[in-house]
Amino acid sequence: MSLELILLTGALVLLAAVVVAKLGDRVGLPALLLFLALGVGLQLVGAQMDPALNLTDGQLAHDLGFAALVLILIEGGLSTRWEDIKPAIVPSVLLASAGVLLGIVVQAMFGRVVLGLPIATAVLVAAIMTPTDSAAVFSVLRHVPVPAKLRSILEGESGLNDAPAVLLTIMATHLAMGTKAIDLGLLVTGAEIIGELVGGMALGFVIGWLGVAILRHVALPSSGLYPLASIGWAVMAYGLGGLVHVSGFAAVYVCAVVLGNGKLPHRHATRSFVEGVGWVAQIGLFVMLGLLSDVTRITWRDVGVAVAGGLFLTFVVRPLTVFVCTAGTGLGKREKLFLSWGGLRGAVPIILATIPMYLGLTPRQSNPIFDLTFVAVIILTVLNGPTLPWVARKLGLVGEPDELDIEIAPLEQIEAVMVEVSVTADSKLHGVAVRELRLPPNTTVSLIIRGEQMFAPHGRDLIKAGDQVLIVTPTAHRADVEKRLKLIGRAGRLASWTAEGRRWLSAEE
Repeated sequence: MSLELILLTGALVLLAAVVVAKLGDRVGLPALLLFLALGVGLQLVGAQMDPALNLTDGQLAHDLGFAALVLILIEGGLSTRWEDIKPAIVPSVLLASAGVLLGIVVQAMFGRVVLGLPIATAVLVAAIMTPTDSAAVFSVLRHVPVPAKLRSILEGESGLNDAPAVLLTIMATHLAMGTKAIDLGLLVTGAEIIGELVGGMALGFVIGWLGVAILRHVALPSSGLYPLASIGWAVMAYGLGGLVHVSGFAAVYVCAVVLGNGKLPHRHATRSFVEGVGWVAQIGLFVMLGLLSDVTRITWRDVGVAVAGGLFLTFVVRPLTVFVCTAGTGLGKREKLFLSWGGLRGAVPIILATIPMYLGLTPRQSNPIFDLTFVAVIILTVLNGPTLPWVARKLGLVGEPDELDIEIAPLEQIEAVMVEVSVTADSKLHGVAVRELRLPPNTTVSLIIRGEQMFAPHGRDLIKAGDQVLIVTPTAHRADVEKRLKLIGRAGRLASWTAEGRRWLSAEE
């Protein structure tokens, strides 16, 4: 196939994915499910055009899938705020480690006893299906205005549970192949999982801290270089994790969180660029997984087993692991129920289902496992994704969206920065006079952009919803300016004297 034809085909697939994403948003279906359907359609068309055409390369799918997951984790980490994820660290780590182990044990018992699967197959399917999916969580959960702690727990869990899931899937594959005995011991396996997870998190933190220290003091010639530098730095963390035999997925996610909270220049431009990269990775990932499938070989028995296993996973295994792993964390029953329903499955289980293929499990054994996973993911995505906002409302957990979007740009010639504030309709900055901001010394509100107009404001001029406010401040006062703006945006002009404002200040300190 010529380069021109490859580029043309890729462009058409990308445009088709954009169209189906818009369609999915309009009809209420997760876009990721439609991307998967697009890949299945392309696979069927390709098979009709040339029956000898091989679109099921498990090794290639595994490698590309892991690469796409790295980019998706970077996008999720860069957009995660430290103040949100800090109280979510303990439950996230517990769900990503002990929760995965407990879930595999319970799900494997159900597969063996109820579904009648061979013990090795039951363990392998359980290891594949238990972890939640970062692509699905990041894309679906960002549109559900739930408390930041709950969102961060689910995002942190999905960002960290890939590491133990990969290890356990590899171990279960060797068991199915008969190349390893089952008497390795759960303690040894558990210690290896925790070691890789903790090591990856530590490595990611160190690499991220170094990245912040360097990028904050380097004035790059273009704002477009900052997102490239951030992505490159986080990918480096993944590569180093593989070299030192710790979890690369944990390293890349933690590194991205540190970079995203490091007050780097041009954060808005970086988030926008990385969000686009994340969408491309998600589109490519799910279309590729759709191409890898062969729906013509799926039987009604496969569908029945997938339905039974998926429902047991959703209504028994997931709630059990959530309630056990979050005991003593201060979460109430409503929060735990939401976490139980928010354990979304997506690309990760299907990618894990490619591991038996490239490790050498025979097609007679690996194909049914892939088919079961494929059907179960579709069923669970249709069940959980569209209903998640409804569940949040029924549980009374719908919160308020963030009201401010603050962008920082360095000014090279002087020790100052320009702060750009986007005032949304929900922000309590609306109606506040410029002089009421009471910003630090030598800080100036230099420009307000309102629709098609822009003007240099006076102290009596009012800020309105929809304004873009440009503020110039010495670099030393940047943190104080951000804190003051967020305080007023959350609690209004009298924020320092209101109970809500004092609570926010206490939380920040």
